[in-house]
Amino acid sequence: MTQDQWLIFGILGTTIVLFLFGRWRHDLIALLSLLACVVAGLIPSAEAFAGFAQPAVITVAAVLVLSHGLQKTGAVEAMAQRVLPDSKNPLIALAALTLVGAMLSAFMNNVGAMALLMPIAMQHASRQGIPPGKVLMPLAFGTILGGMTTLIGTPPNMIVAGFRAEHTGSGFAMFDFTPVGLGVALGGVIFAVLCSRWLVPHREQGNADSFDTGTYLTEVRIGDNANLVDKTLREAEQLLEDDDAQIVGMVRNDFRVTAPLPGRRLHVGDILVIEADPESLGSTLTRLGLKLEESVKPEEAEEAEEAEHTDDDDSKEEEDAETTSSSDSATDTSASSTDISRVRPGLNDSESIEQTAEPKKTKRNNDDEIVIQELVVQPNALLLGLTATDLQIRSRFGINLLAISRRGHRTVKRLRWTELQAGDVILMQGPPEAIAGFAMEYQCIPLAQRQILIPNKRKAWTALGIMLVAVAVAATGFLPAALAFTAGVDAFMMTRVVPVRGIYDGIDWPIIVLLGALMPMAAAMASTGAADLLAQGLLNQLAQGNAIIALTLTLIITMTLSDFMNNAATAAVMCPIAISIAAQLGVDADSFLMAVAIGASCAFLTPIGHQNNTLILGPGGFRFSDYWRLGLPMEILVVLISIPLLLLFWPL
Repeated sequence: MTQDQWLIFGILGTTIVLFLFGRWRHDLIALLSLLACVVAGLIPSAEAFAGFAQPAVITVAAVLVLSHGLQKTGAVEAMAQRVLPDSKNPLIALAALTLVGAMLSAFMNNVGAMALLMPIAMQHASRQGIPPGKVLMPLAFGTILGGMTTLIGTPPNMIVAGFRAEHTGSGFAMFDFTPVGLGVALGGVIFAVLCSRWLVPHREQGNADSFDTGTYLTEVRIGDNANLVDKTLREAEQLLEDDDAQIVGMVRNDFRVTAPLPGRRLHVGDILVIEADPESLGSTLTRLGLKLEESVKPEEAEEAEEAEHTDDDDSKEEEDAETTSSSDSATDTSASSTDISRVRPGLNDSESIEQTAEPKKTKRNNDDEIVIQELVVQPNALLLGLTATDLQIRSRFGINLLAISRRGHRTVKRLRWTELQAGDVILMQGPPEAIAGFAMEYQCIPLAQRQILIPNKRKAWTALGIMLVAVAVAATGFLPAALAFTAGVDAFMMTRVVPVRGIYDGIDWPIIVLLGALMPMAAAMASTGAADLLAQGLLNQLAQGNAIIALTLTLIITMTLSDFMNNAATAAVMCPIAISIAAQLGVDADSFLMAVAIGASCAFLTPIGHQNNTLILGPGGFRFSDYWRLGLPMEILVVLISIPLLLLFWPL
């Protein structure tokens, strides 16, 4: 071996050991390895950061932004709710959930798909009375498998396509991965669903969330297109049970009903006071076509607050007595009709959700980000005993009070007239600066941000349309994938699907840095001859010159590395080796590159091999050693299915 080959092997070996050791982040290790290659003279300093200009890196970043937009607008959750069957059979429900996860992962980031479906999986496990891990592990494996079916399903596929483009002048197309990937994914999903009952350990639920705020009380209005129109309260309760929500009160016209009869029919314009978990709040709104009562446009909010404030003392006294007198009813009518009837014509169910009240005489840029933030009311807070109407939070701060969580006590008062108490968790909507100002002034503590998605139907359809067009443009070859999805990101910004200030929040920057740093290292392996040397040793010692054995070994080695190190890093390391093996055997490299793509996407043995495995570690109550019981048979099955399919669709 030459000195350069010794150096690149030493740096690569150290990099892999550090990846497996797991003490430092993958992107930091990759940057240190890149720096070592530059110092050793293996990579010219002028080309050190050339990897960040690679189409694969740009494509990964753009797809992450598009996935973020689909997730944030509620488009994915809405699709999932429509597709999932309402079945009481646990096996059918699990199969449907896992298949939906696999399908979503084919066109969006599989971590995002897993995060969206996790609450639904937890609810399913709770309703069926089974440990959540027996639902979460098949779902995690299904979302991992689904990513291998398209070019944009997972970063390793895009990396493999990038290496093919450098090697042959053209990368893989959008659905080149589908013939093999779909067969492997279907086989894996069926196996996971059928065998999880016996192979997934029975574990009690771990701590699913970093904090638990209990349930929220919030108000929802029944619109023209709501699924609850003309249904009885009993039927509505049955529908809400699917999301572990319940009705605790309602308001109709002139009357606030504190204990509505189960046979009462619901009409357009009725307001329901519901109790729901924060994670299921968005799915409840989406599935039943409801909208939050408190999310109204700024101009109506200010006028409503002023009208309400004049009768505030009377209304609070009446509500404390929990009566339904005519004077109290008139107060309700004044509040609710002022809030809703003045919403401008044509405002759809979800459009009002994103509109946030602005302070009077204050201009706010349309690009301002709107966030959902949970605040805890401290025991010494200045707002104790006050209501949202007293505080005039819309006109003064430009924010909305969406819901209140209060442990151990339930109130049927209107949300805007509920007196705040110490320990309450309030769900606020508005610009982050405005919410921070409110929290500071009234001594509230912001909780760590978590995903509480409020659906926006108009933006969801826009996001879905843009994504479909981008996929079609890339699939037809009208534009390269990097340009097609970058154009999709531009469309997201122009249509304000995602606030411009938050357009890059969905990018997993450590992955981008990892790819940009490892690409030049992979090129150095090829230029120094290290990849050829490693491939030759693999062929001579193990494969004995047999192309099928070499293909199988490539898949197994890639899969093994992916179980312990980042899948994108695994693909970047294995691609030049796979190309060199094919060259020395005198066969087409496409089959070997596809084997790398499949192997890099099949990390089932450990919780650290893929982020989806890590996501379920706590909620499923799993241990590190629990994954191999289902994961090892799964990886064996992947090899048995993929090798014949590779030889069929990508012959050597």
